[in-house]
Amino acid sequence: MGGEMELELDLTEQSLPVYEALASRVRLNVLCLLAERVMNIRELAESQQVSSAIMTKHVQKLEKAGLIQTEQMRGRAGMQKVCKLRVKHAGILFPEGGAPVRSYHESHVSVGHFTDFQVEPTCGLATGEAIIGEFDEPRYFLDPMRVNAQILWFYKGFVEYKLSNFIHAGENPKELQISLELSSEAPFTNENWPSDISFYLNETNLGQWRSPGDFGDQPGKYTPAWWPRTINQYGLLKVIRITEAGTFIDGKQLSRVTINDVAIRNKVWTFKVAVEDGGKIGGVTLFGSSFGNYNQDMVFRLYYE
Repeated sequence: MGGEMELELDLTEQSLPVYEALASRVRLNVLCLLAERVMNIRELAESQQVSSAIMTKHVQKLEKAGLIQTEQMRGRAGMQKVCKLRVKHAGILFPEGGAPVRSYHESHVSVGHFTDFQVEPTCGLATGEAIIGEFDEPRYFLDPMRVNAQILWFYKGFVEYKLSNFIHAGENPKELQISLELSSEAPFTNENWPSDISFYLNETNLGQWRSPGDFGDQPGKYTPAWWPRTINQYGLLKVIRITEAGTFIDGKQLSRVTINDVAIRNKVWTFKVAVEDGGKIGGVTLFGSSFGNYNQDMVFRLYYE
């Protein structure tokens, strides 16, 4: 009764959620049980002698990694969440010995270094030391301190960034990777708060990614101790890859936009993160190096030959 999907892993950050999900005896046991039959949260919790709340956390990690899927079904005691294995085989692709190292140019952009914006509350910004202005007041996105912001959030609208492109004549761009930590933006926090977040490069729409929620179940690894526990603590690290075959996020195709469609040789790039009409509006939170679970700002890496 196991899953039908085959999973190909590698040694990049895109595969980290799977490795993290497998790094637990309880979660390995859950995968073995689900290979036999579909089970609900209560049954899994009893089998591992843990509470349903703890088992829910384990299930969320497995689902985030794409190893299982869950759905609400009606049972004798009402609605229940049932879990099913998605994967029947996974392989790890290691780099070939002696393979050439790819050349690239890399830029880091702080979340506070936006050059244009249009946001609607709920919204706000903060540095690693203090909140900038007041919550839910868009005017503070023009505060001079905004360039030092290490976290920002808004319910609807966009923030846009500009950065220099350091490609030289004779270098042929092959792939652009953009990595950033982000989540939805809910009042307080809510892990079940979907939001369709759009990404644009040089005014070209790269596609939408649906964030599952706004996370506050535990403090972010790098979130300052003074930060209120009742609001966004950390996000998910997403890697967008614009290649000759299309645009992908964590290995899944986001759109058919290729690296040749985005004016990749422009001397200055614009990158926009937006929550727009026409999708699920649930806001966005961007995390810099002083907040969240990843010690990084937005990273742009252009591979070339």
